[in-house]
Amino acid sequence: MDRLTQLIVQDMKPALGVTEPGAIALAVATAKSKVRGEVQEVSLWLNSGMYKNAFTCGIPGSSHVGNIYAAALGAAGADAEKGLECLDGITSEQHHAAEELVKAGKVHASMSEVTSRIYIEAKVTTAEGCAEVIIQNAHTNITLIRVNGEVVFQKEAESAHDGGAETPVIHQYTLKQLVDYAESVPVEEISFIEQAYKVNLALFEEGLSSSKTTFAPFLLEENGGKRISDDEEKTASLLCNAAIEARVIGLNRPAMSITGSGAHGIIATMPLYAAYRVQGYSKEQLLRATALSYLVCMYIKEYSGKLSAFCGCAIAAGTGMAVALCWLRGGDLAVMERVICNMASSITGMICDGGNQGCTMKGIAAVGVAYASVKMAMQGVSVQPIHGINGPTPEDTLRFMGQIASPGMIGTEATIMDILQEKQSVQ
Repeated sequence: MDRLTQLIVQDMKPALGVTEPGAIALAVATAKSKVRGEVQEVSLWLNSGMYKNAFTCGIPGSSHVGNIYAAALGAAGADAEKGLECLDGITSEQHHAAEELVKAGKVHASMSEVTSRIYIEAKVTTAEGCAEVIIQNAHTNITLIRVNGEVVFQKEAESAHDGGAETPVIHQYTLKQLVDYAESVPVEEISFIEQAYKVNLALFEEGLSSSKTTFAPFLLEENGGKRISDDEEKTASLLCNAAIEARVIGLNRPAMSITGSGAHGIIATMPLYAAYRVQGYSKEQLLRATALSYLVCMYIKEYSGKLSAFCGCAIAAGTGMAVALCWLRGGDLAVMERVICNMASSITGMICDGGNQGCTMKGIAAVGVAYASVKMAMQGVSVQPIHGINGPTPEDTLRFMGQIASPGMIGTEATIMDILQEKQSVQ
């Protein structure tokens, strides 16, 4: 198996609900599984990105939102063996137990530090003992389990990503090499990517059928009341953003995530599915385009960090999708470079204020800018590399896009956190 295929296999995972509440619930559920007795207290310490992303996002199967309730559900009945889908199957009794924990003031969440690297520390105290779990750098990467003060599991945090201080695997490739891979990898080797469409389309249908969504029915009407119309861009926006809305409000269907984010996975795939259906591309072309979309997204995210103050869904996944859309339309490497420059010069800097309904608006913007960037680039129209944060090579431009987030937007992240904590103090 090609090394790039391995990266995609490792990164593409189903996740129920916004990934951050799932990761919080996983940490708490793992801690609770290590001690018996009635829960007396649940304490969380989260990095800024984790705290922010889970702040008001919907929780699958629940009318509640946010990190406190995600933690409470983790203590009340989440199944740690299910990973990021640990909240699947929560019963009404367990929901009630979680509500009682919150009502009694037994669940607490604090921000540990402003950083784009994932950090969750969960401590569960019961009548019979206590357990602590630390997750670092990836949403399911447990690096420490301590039970009653004794370390029962530990591994180096650096193992959560590619080689610590060494150059990440994805950055050892050029854009040309990523394109060459997408064009030449045996299609059988990437056939697993088709599962992403099955998962994300089911989430899309959930969004259309739910009475809780507001953007989904609007976008359906904009598309002439059709799921697939002759208008590729409107179809792309509908497929993409109805699925995003379903995810962020907590409907009970998983998304296929990439770089630890379901919304990234949705934006990186669903507009390509629209192009496939409307333009009649082959399934092989769709799979190859999706592999390219994923890899460009991963390239940017490895610089920006998994969680940061900029909207990686729109910027990283949107750029990956735009490059792949260009490839489907027959654009060569020079056209793809123009697409990247157009994307870098437009929506880079869009803030992330957490996983919430606003992600749908950001997704709508990303689809629109991606389609405009591709259309112009195909006609030779683009922002020149000399300008702004565009670089002399596409790899430089992708790097600069990521660096805008980290270290560039650390101050922005702190300001967003101040705003969210102010809101919490008056609620």
